[in-house]
Amino acid sequence: MTAASSASSASLTAGTDWAQFRPGTDGGVTLMQAHFTEHAFERHSHDTYSIGLTLSGVQTFNCRGAWHASQPGDVLLFNPDEPHDGSRGTDEGFGYAILYVEPEMVRSCFDSSAGTAASEYFRSPLVHDPQAARCLHQAIAALAQPQESLRADELIGAALTGLFLRYGETPMQQTGCIDAGLARMQRVRAYIDAHFAEDLTVAALAQQAGLSRVHLTRAFSRCFGVPPHIYLNRVRLAFARRAIRSGQTLVEVALAAGFADQSHFNRRFKGSVGVSPGVWLAQMGGVAS
Repeated sequence: MTAASSASSASLTAGTDWAQFRPGTDGGVTLMQAHFTEHAFERHSHDTYSIGLTLSGVQTFNCRGAWHASQPGDVLLFNPDEPHDGSRGTDEGFGYAILYVEPEMVRSCFDSSAGTAASEYFRSPLVHDPQAARCLHQAIAALAQPQESLRADELIGAALTGLFLRYGETPMQQTGCIDAGLARMQRVRAYIDAHFAEDLTVAALAQQAGLSRVHLTRAFSRCFGVPPHIYLNRVRLAFARRAIRSGQTLVEVALAAGFADQSHFNRRFKGSVGVSPGVWLAQMGGVAS
């Protein structure tokens, strides 16, 4: 995926200057996707963390008294109130995606009970880390997809935690989380079972469990072997399989199961089952009697 291909309008091409913003579900994160050829940022700072991924071209900037050049796959790590500028490093310009993350959101990623603790400030504004870039790319893609707030929340949390553990001013390793108790985890799972058609969030599940966001995610994964967003997808698809065999249309099933539309349903179904819903239904003998 490139910044241009993820934009909703076909007119947003690599040869033009454009930017699109998308807020997260809880107000703690805002996604910006952009491509700039002519525009150059003046020296400025943000009251949020700015965590970005260069997707195309070369982005040059000055920060902390040094000049940097970010190339495709490089990760940008700006602390709040950290002055920087930005401009193209080549004639083709540069495309990138960046998450503006509220400090409170970052602090929610750290909980000694969950086994996560690190400095709240990055020690370098630019890193080359293919694994971190992949995690950030997945989080950005999830944030851009309606009805995937739980998945986006978890992937963003995992990306942030990983970046701070490796690139915080005092990096630390993750340790085991404190057992939150089976009853709490069963309560969260039952809540997902009952509300799978909704656009669930980590915050809502954490409230059910009485835990921090990061503790809930790690404890659920430890208890059931998968994080909450994967369990949610499993519940949605189980409902969908029963519904399409009962004769409901794919569009009806997609919306009833909690997917944004039929295209979203098709992607998640094929991603788990291996074939599209229509192919699966035909191979299963069509509508059940």
